[in-house]
Amino acid sequence: MVETRPARQRTNSGPGRLLIAVYLLFAIAATSRAGLQIATKFDEAPVAYLLSALAALIYIVAAVGLAWGGHTGRRVALVCCSVELVGVVAVGILSLADKALFPDETVWSQFGSGYGYIPLVLPVLGLYWLWRTRRDPA
Repeated sequence: MVETRPARQRTNSGPGRLLIAVYLLFAIAATSRAGLQIATKFDEAPVAYLLSALAALIYIVAAVGLAWGGHTGRRVALVCCSVELVGVVAVGILSLADKALFPDETVWSQFGSGYGYIPLVLPVLGLYWLWRTRRDPA
């Protein structure tokens, strides 16, 4: 008798679509913010503004990975969500510990407080969704 495994839910279906939409929304917000800051006042806080640009890039690539699905898309999304989580926690801690490091806010400053802490929750949801839609190892 051949044992069949249940099909894996695609990362771009069901709640994954909402997750992709939120990533795209944050990609637009972070790209707009970073672009304006870099264009108008880069010399005031270059590290903060470059971190916002990095966050924007990660949001874009994560959304593409989740939307693409498949093995490669899942890997891309996994790397992006992991880097995003480490980044938001590290920048959050540093921005609270030493305000001089970030003279102006980034998307990830104070754990994303300027964006309702969604930058902290989003990678956790992304990682959960990737875990939830994995192939069942049983």
